Amino acid sequence: MIDCIDWNKSPLIPVITQDYDSLEVLMLAYLNSEALTLSIQSGVAHYFSRSKNRIWKKGEESGNIQTIKEVHIDCDNDAILFKVNQAGVACHTGNVSCFYRTIDFDDINIDLTKAKMIDPPYSTIDKLYHILQDRKTQSKDVSYTASLYAKGENTIGKKIVEEACEFAFAIKDNKSDEIIYECADLIYHMLVGLSYKDISPDRIMQELNRRFSISGLEEKAQRRG
Repeated sequence: MIDCIDWNKSPLIPVITQDYDSLEVLMLAYLNSEALTLSIQSGVAHYFSRSKNRIWKKGEESGNIQTIKEVHIDCDNDAILFKVNQAGVACHTGNVSCFYRTIDFDDINIDLTKAKMIDPPYSTIDKLYHILQDRKTQSKDVSYTASLYAKGENTIGKKIVEEACEFAFAIKDNKSDEIIYECADLIYHMLVGLSYKDISPDRIMQELNRRFSISGLEEKAQRRG
């Protein structure tokens, strides 16, 4: 099956994931050959995250795994359909499907009435990053985050520097409550910067994990080289 895929068109192919029983479309993601191999061998859906730049098992954090029942290839050999048994929900928002919003063609407005928001069991950093990404579609008049995006990278960068200074002074003053508060502000604005550039915080975690195997002095020497 893997050899049938036309990987020459792209190293990443789209995969539509559908509930095996209800046939509801749950999500759209991407696969490389390794992710497809892992999916078929394990019977659990694995995808390639373009934002995290790595393979991820669906539900690796939330526990909402997808057990594959059927795999289909389209007629052009460049797209896949997974039919799965979904544990929990598919969408990080807490909705059953990622396609929970509809367009009302009467007034061409997005209908958000079906967006039942549930606090999903993801890490705080990951949840905040998804919220920040969502703020890109909001008005700068009603969202502080959206106003930062509208002002651009210079303003975002200045806010990061400002919050870093306040965090450093809180450490100098040795006030625990202020250290925690200012650190939270700094992390928030750093995530705004990452979100502005569409860099998932998971990429930062990968880099930190990479550094576990080398000393700090060695790592700095590599960067200077």
